[in-house]
Amino acid sequence: MRDKRVRRIVIILIWLAIWQAMSLLIHNAILFAGPAETARTLYSLMITGDFWISLANTTARIVLGFTGGSVLGLILAYVAYKNRLFGEFINPLVTVIKSIPVASFVILLLIWFGAPFLSLIISALVTFPMVYLNTFEGLCSTDVKLLEMAKVFRMTGSSVIKNIYLPHLKPFLSGAFKLACGMSWKSGIAAEVIARPLHSMGDSISQSKIYIDTAELFALTLMAVLLAFLFEKLISLLIRRIFR
Repeated sequence: MRDKRVRRIVIILIWLAIWQAMSLLIHNAILFAGPAETARTLYSLMITGDFWISLANTTARIVLGFTGGSVLGLILAYVAYKNRLFGEFINPLVTVIKSIPVASFVILLLIWFGAPFLSLIISALVTFPMVYLNTFEGLCSTDVKLLEMAKVFRMTGSSVIKNIYLPHLKPFLSGAFKLACGMSWKSGIAAEVIARPLHSMGDSISQSKIYIDTAELFALTLMAVLLAFLFEKLISLLIRRIFR
């Protein structure tokens, strides 16, 4: 475990060195800010109250959108598994949601609902098909013999879910949630960049573009990556707790 941590730290330091080398090579802070400039800018942002308000607003919207999309995906996948007619009926809708470009969704929803809750809805729409399709696939591939055995021994519905469905769904849900975590953050912040709701990370990124402040853009992007990473770790921890 210790060797693994040391190896990770060394890898991170190597990438920081590469980043710094590229910055020195380009030698233009407007085109490419180095790690030192990015760190200074991030510190200057962190000592302001507006930064934390924007961070909290964006995080709340994306987490709520991810949660809503996940719950909806789980419920509809189970209903589609139990009722194949419903599954056939909803399949075109899932395909459309999965295939439509995020930018098209953003512009359309901006017209319908306005800017404040756009990132929440986009995060939910991005998360929903991933969770739905993986859950449905996992349910459909459940061992039929185990389900027949459960009927023979008259196992309760909750016992079947706990002892048969959940262990089988673990790899499907784990992969879906990990992928959806990153995509919900990417799409949610991208929606904020386009819609520019007040006191949001997307609005701050958009302003850094207007003022050509590359160091601030890098600092905000770094914070978004860090938040997405921490959120993914939290989801992974919850999955391990639930399936333990």
